Amino acid sequence: MKYITLSIILFIFLFAVASPAAASFCRNYNGNKICILSIKRSAKNYWEYRAEVSINGVKKPLEIYNCRTQQKINKNGNIVKFTSNGAGKLICSVLDK
Repeated sequence: MKYITLSIILFIFLFAVASPAAASFCRNYNGNKICILSIKRSAKNYWEYRAEVSINGVKKPLEIYNCRTQQKINKNGNIVKFTSNGAGKLICSVLDK
């Protein structure tokens, strides 16, 4: 009886503890697999998103995506226009609604 009770308690404990979920948003977009790993909308400029993405499995550093000007600011401060098959168009089309 002691072993049955112990095994029931262990069984319940295994399912009571929730494992952390990998919350990434992935889409096939213009031939690329784009995953948004983390994203935060700017409180001051609601049209800007700070996001870490991976494109075809290659993780990109944190970049700022400006949906008004269709530009992104890289980690080193360079301003680049959105590409037609990049993450910027996906972020602005899906999340800017």
